[in-house]
Amino acid sequence: GFVTGFVFTKQSRPSLAEFGAQSWLPSLVAIAVIKSLAPLVTALICAGKVGSGIGAELGSMRVTEQIDAMEVSAVKPFKFLVNTRIGATTVMLPMLMLYAAFVSMMGSYLDIYLHEQTSFTTFVEQAFSKITFLDFASSLIRSIVFGFTIGVVGSYKGYNTTGGTQGVGRAANASVVTSMFLIFIEEMLILQIINYFR
Repeated sequence: GFVTGFVFTKQSRPSLAEFGAQSWLPSLVAIAVIKSLAPLVTALICAGKVGSGIGAELGSMRVTEQIDAMEVSAVKPFKFLVNTRIGATTVMLPMLMLYAAFVSMMGSYLDIYLHEQTSFTTFVEQAFSKITFLDFASSLIRSIVFGFTIGVVGSYKGYNTTGGTQGVGRAANASVVTSMFLIFIEEMLILQIINYFR
């Protein structure tokens, strides 16, 4: 996140300088990070790390018959193994998105400070001058949907694993691929819906 903000700011500066619009740099970075980069990049990273972990963990429990043992013991495995993971990813991703956005903006501020010695207060005022409540809300909504998707896909693939240890690997891989595909689809659909209300 920090490097993303730093590099994005550094790469954008020459283009804005050609038009004498360097003062727009903080707001440009804030718009890019909050409206697009933070929710999407955070979701993709979590799909790769968390989604595969859920798929592999539940998959290994399925092939070693731990889930079957829970069912025989009259314990509802879906409630304890699936619902908790879906809830965790749904709650976790918006928090991670906010953290990633904050860290990215700090990286951006470092680059701007090194070039222009802009005060932090001025940077914050310029950065958030073009950000609206709808921008924040849309990012949070997308992060919640992305987190829910990662939890559901990872749990589904892992819970329904077959084929022994090879099946565990396939479940982990399928969790990542399916989650990422759905995240891109959801990104397009949610943005279309939100733009309708602007």
